Amino acid sequence: MPEATTIRDTVRDTVRGVTRSSGRGAETRDRILDAALSSFGTIGYDGTSLDDLANGLGVRKQTILYHFVSKRGLLGAVVDRSAADLNAALLEVLDGEATDWERVEALVRSVFRVALEQPLLMGLLREVSRPGSPAAPRLKGAMGPLMDRAQAWMEREMDAGRMRRTDAQLVLISAYSTVVGLATEIEVLRAAGLEPTMRTVATRRRELLRFLRASLDPQR
Repeated sequence: MPEATTIRDTVRDTVRGVTRSSGRGAETRDRILDAALSSFGTIGYDGTSLDDLANGLGVRKQTILYHFVSKRGLLGAVVDRSAADLNAALLEVLDGEATDWERVEALVRSVFRVALEQPLLMGLLREVSRPGSPAAPRLKGAMGPLMDRAQAWMEREMDAGRMRRTDAQLVLISAYSTVVGLATEIEVLRAAGLEPTMRTVATRRRELLRFLRASLDPQR
């Protein structure tokens, strides 16, 4: 399918540019990206200090600036790498054999698997989704093509009568908000001295699947 090939090649090219690299300085760059993801995903962009990052990593601030030029450049690089991880997980499902409701369930499970494996990524998405975030346009540019493809697939399923007619874009936005909200819930639990468990994630996943089935299943 030409569309699938184009999307897959785009994501592959993106991944080549932003995932963990090799060669001189690559280890330092990746350590900076890991530390920045942790900081941006927990205390936010405004609360993140390059001086604090450098001190925590045992490097000079100039080392960070050498790799990323500025704090905004560092945020952009973190967003690029994180979006590539999420895109890869979603693309695996969209290019897979699952159809109809099975594909919806597979997409949800894929996203929540990423949430379990990379909880800081969810915190980053929450931060970047805030109004006025300097990286919001970058995230939209990175995720937009895949979201457009998911919306187009849902609309084709609606045209074929396999999904209930509804606003596909609104459903996707609601699903995205649920996933991003999970990061906020985890943060609140930790602030209260409670460590989140897999039950927290599983509960939100069931709730999202229930919402999607109620919205999209033509038999309901």
